[in-house]
Amino acid sequence: MVFLISTLEEYFSFLDKIEPDTLFYALILIKWIISTWEHYLSYRQYQNYKRHQNVPAELTDVMTDDELNKARLYAMDKMRYNEIHSIFNQVETTILLLIGVLPWLWQTSGNILAIYNYFNYEILQSIVFVGIIMIYSTISNIPWSYYYHFVLEEKHGFNKQTVKFFIKDTIKKLLVTCILTLPIVSLLIKIIQIGGDYFFVYAWLFVTTMSLIIAFIYPNYIAPLFDRYDPLREGELLTSIETLAAKLKFPLAKIYVVEGSARSAHSNAYFYGFFKAKRIVLYDTLIKGYSISENKDDDKEKTSEAENTLTHRKTNDVQQANKKKAEKGCEPEEVLAVLCHEFGHWSLSHNLINLCISFLNLFFVFVLFAALFERSALYGAYGFTATKPILIGLLIIFQYVLLPYFEVFSFALTVLSRRFEFQADNFAVKLHYADSLGRALKKLQVDNMAYPFSDYLYAKYHYSHPTLLERLKAIELAKTS
Repeated sequence: MVFLISTLEEYFSFLDKIEPDTLFYALILIKWIISTWEHYLSYRQYQNYKRHQNVPAELTDVMTDDELNKARLYAMDKMRYNEIHSIFNQVETTILLLIGVLPWLWQTSGNILAIYNYFNYEILQSIVFVGIIMIYSTISNIPWSYYYHFVLEEKHGFNKQTVKFFIKDTIKKLLVTCILTLPIVSLLIKIIQIGGDYFFVYAWLFVTTMSLIIAFIYPNYIAPLFDRYDPLREGELLTSIETLAAKLKFPLAKIYVVEGSARSAHSNAYFYGFFKAKRIVLYDTLIKGYSISENKDDDKEKTSEAENTLTHRKTNDVQQANKKKAEKGCEPEEVLAVLCHEFGHWSLSHNLINLCISFLNLFFVFVLFAALFERSALYGAYGFTATKPILIGLLIIFQYVLLPYFEVFSFALTVLSRRFEFQADNFAVKLHYADSLGRALKKLQVDNMAYPFSDYLYAKYHYSHPTLLERLKAIELAKTS
């Protein structure tokens, strides 16, 4: 292993021969080239949205021309927002790097600690550095997030949040992120400091372990801080899910319904958990006519809050929205088909394969980091001539030096993900849920106001799931094979 690191260090020795300024602008240029490619793909997709097309034959039973046009306008609005936001972030980041924000912020973090006689203690300085960045990122993103939810999503009927809910949510996210991130960053830096020649192995084991721990505690202890999770009530759907899980020998422990309608009108379903304790989570918006709470006092409180924050809406508008909500969602048989697709991922070990790939990739990335992080040229390129802080090395290497690799790796995962989605659909077809799955996918397409037409290149590069039309075609082929 040490021989591998030495070989990579020799390979990357050319970096020391490059002038720091040249290296800095080269890394900035690479980031802009990748960003330009992304914008080109988005342009192709936007042009696709601008074309007026008829409802595809596969969707004529669930979608009208008016609904297709609404989905098209929604997609165009989201694309414009994402492009403006992306360009702004890219320009902002470039300007901050050009004016030397990283060394300035590192020095400022040290000055803050100097007040308490902790100057030059690298781990504490790194904590202050990361804390400042997280606070800045949260504050600077508030206008964008507010616009997205209360203008864009509100315009198309998806936003269900109140301003009070939004503010509380933002504060909670910041606090949870700090509580999770700061200790992990501190321990990671300490491991790199004392790990010796094999620090990258210990760092990899640490990050891998923390990833598994967070994967366990997040759905059980963190997600309930943001959304309400209730057990699925007794009834036909609960019985059917338990029967299907038993048939497939799926180790089902609990079935929850999350109150997604308090945040958005979008739908989803997933499962989580390790070994013999899997838990299924259904969004209340996925189940037709389902309300997560039957408590009248809770409902009155929510109604009162809605009336106080949305007084500009007329009563008949609210009643019409509630009527539309009741019409959305899937029937029990269709919900079962969606879950059967998820069971397919479990049965075919897709989640386990993805987990192994991510951990192997993480190990490879730490090997590359070990070969790169002591290169003075990298630190000098970003204004660090006297010191080589480990945190700054992590930031430069992971966000800039390895960016092309991450792009290629992400694309490979996207291709693999689409393959897995077809296999999971086929699993549901084999269990005789083809028609139900097809109906569910079409309903979710309409309920989420998703535009069914996509640019071929954009979809191949970005979509982790095949397009709806591709999935419906594959389901029909699987039925006849």
